[in-house]
Amino acid sequence: MSKYLILFGLLVSLCYEGYTQSQSMPNAFASRLSEPISLDGVLDEAIWGPEGWNENFTQYFPSDTSQAKVRTRTKIAFDDDNLYLAAVMENLEPRKYVSTSLRRDYRGEANDGITFVFDTFNDKTNAFQFGINPYGVQREGLLSNGGSKSEDLSLAWDNKWFAEAVILEDSWVVEAIIPLSTLRFKDGAQNWNVNFYRIDSHEGERSTWSPIPRQFSIISLAFNRKLIFEEPLKKTGANISLIPYIAARTSKNYLEGTQEKPTPAMGGDAKIGIGPALNLDLTFNPDFSQVEVDEQVTNLDRFEIFFPERRQFFLENGDLFANFGHPLARPFFSRRIGVGRDENTGQNIQNKIIYGARLSGKVTDDWRVGLMNMQTASDEEAGISGKNFSVLAVQKKIFARSNIGFIFVDRESLALDEYQSLFDPSAYNRLVGLEYNLASADNKWTGKAFYHRTFEKDVGENPGTFNAYVNYDALHWSWSVSYLDIGESFNPQVGYAPRVGFKRFNPDLSYMFFPQSRIINRHGPKVDYEQLFNEKLGTTDRDLKFTYEVHFQNLAQITITQRNRYIYLFSAFDPTRTGGEPLSAGTDYSTNTFGLELKTNPRKPFNLTLISEFGQYFTGNIRSIQSEMALRLGYTANISMNFSYNQIRLPEPQADANLLLVGPRIDLTFTKKLFWTTFVQYNSQIDNLNINTRLQWRYAPVSDMFIVYTDNYFPGDFLPKQRSLVIKLNYWLNI
Repeated sequence: MSKYLILFGLLVSLCYEGYTQSQSMPNAFASRLSEPISLDGVLDEAIWGPEGWNENFTQYFPSDTSQAKVRTRTKIAFDDDNLYLAAVMENLEPRKYVSTSLRRDYRGEANDGITFVFDTFNDKTNAFQFGINPYGVQREGLLSNGGSKSEDLSLAWDNKWFAEAVILEDSWVVEAIIPLSTLRFKDGAQNWNVNFYRIDSHEGERSTWSPIPRQFSIISLAFNRKLIFEEPLKKTGANISLIPYIAARTSKNYLEGTQEKPTPAMGGDAKIGIGPALNLDLTFNPDFSQVEVDEQVTNLDRFEIFFPERRQFFLENGDLFANFGHPLARPFFSRRIGVGRDENTGQNIQNKIIYGARLSGKVTDDWRVGLMNMQTASDEEAGISGKNFSVLAVQKKIFARSNIGFIFVDRESLALDEYQSLFDPSAYNRLVGLEYNLASADNKWTGKAFYHRTFEKDVGENPGTFNAYVNYDALHWSWSVSYLDIGESFNPQVGYAPRVGFKRFNPDLSYMFFPQSRIINRHGPKVDYEQLFNEKLGTTDRDLKFTYEVHFQNLAQITITQRNRYIYLFSAFDPTRTGGEPLSAGTDYSTNTFGLELKTNPRKPFNLTLISEFGQYFTGNIRSIQSEMALRLGYTANISMNFSYNQIRLPEPQADANLLLVGPRIDLTFTKKLFWTTFVQYNSQIDNLNINTRLQWRYAPVSDMFIVYTDNYFPGDFLPKQRSLVIKLNYWLNI
């Protein structure tokens, strides 16, 4: 334990680095509205007069050392009930705009758009994001972890707000209204942190109101400036949202010869504001049938694959629960609740949730809390008894942007339904964890240190996990080092730990050149080393990777990779995962491979991502190619094709394999309210052909009707395995 404390102390000491902010810059101001606003995208109200606009945007891409080429102006007003936003995006000449779709929650650097970022608690760690594109398509999202990487933005969060956009000859204009009940903030607050950023597809420019160094993510919250309100904000009204649904489902399982007759279902969610900053989410008999199907992958790894959460109930303040731990040792993974896997089809399926309750948000400026309890139903046919899940997460801000956190996770065997009534006090799994998250004021230093321990009736030796990680980012140099120690008895049954009983050492170092070039934006090398070992076997895995990245001014990218890997098999393993003759436990293998990754300009109607790797593979060799081809037909149709082919050649007695995964997808957006998506996935590794088609009609704000049809076949003879049809209607009601 002493060595862990030393590493923890070193990490904490880095907090005192980089506490000086950039030079002082003007703040933004929000004036109180005295006259009503007509939401039409025409800025003819007095509040949108010539004074008080936020201007002088700075380039973020392709450079960060000059003013933006295209002029952007934003302005904010408020009253007792709403925020009012206005923005004017000028152009150098008449032009067309890029919108990849009319579907809400567009994403990507290809789209034209203006985005407002509100850090309502001034912690530069969490924020709300609202975006609008020239065609009036909206997006809203939640930012966590300071926005240090693109994954810190979740667009799966939905809420009710309103926007209109108008395209003029030399500009486009946005007007928006955000109900204050949509946001969480301190009652009586008179200032927030704020930033605005614009993506302009014509000039290939990304610009921000508050400058952000280009080595950081454009969603970084460390550089936000102040938004000062003319008067303190007050929350009014009950701030309650009810989201009931009705649904009907029918299905047939051809493998088991069973059929589900059309079955009605009712349930819903409620969102209740507890004061200005806490939110109580309730769900009863939730149905997630409308959630997009997971994108399948070919699994050549020895361990479980991680799939992200998509269900709405788990998303607001989801980082408070989900960001504890390490990607290889997560104490809480919400997909352990109410999700099972059908091995016949390779699809994740629902395990009924009876109810769920979650209280989350800010207690004070420095304290965040999350408390969740959920109960799942028993499934007699699958032999699953109901489980009760409880999670407590607490965070305390320290220093400039860092925090310490505590998490407690409990899973009990508790059935509360028609099949059985059972409480087994010996069938429990619990976890307790303490964390420190480092984030310096200038964003150059980030890191984490934690210790987690699981508890069970028959706990084995060493059920704990320790991690220490630190990362440094400057304009040219970037490096990180991580040490992870997962005990052999660490067993987070509500978390994600694909393997246990090892130690991991993982440093990396990179350098980036920024040439004066009209073609290349940046390029540079990176070396990444990973070693896994334990006391009994010594080194079990080693991966030394050299890469060279080239980023072009038109947003295309090329990455070249050379890898040297060592693997020791502590259990028998079939390298193709198709049921062939496995390699023996206790054998080891050293391999060399070469890889290439290519991404073309995403602003073009046709773009391509291509990833290829070839070289040695255990006792033989592999040729692997993955691609995603996308064709955009205006903003009404997106046609894409995911393709993966792995040619594996192994000497006898192991078998060769040609693993093919093909996934064509058609996404039609007829209007901003009517969408139709069809996704087909053929996976030879699990011998399955899946078809999922979904029609969505947004008949009112954040209120939808879904028709979802899913079918699974044997690819060889097209004999059916399973099929289902679901019709669901939900409505968002604010009280």
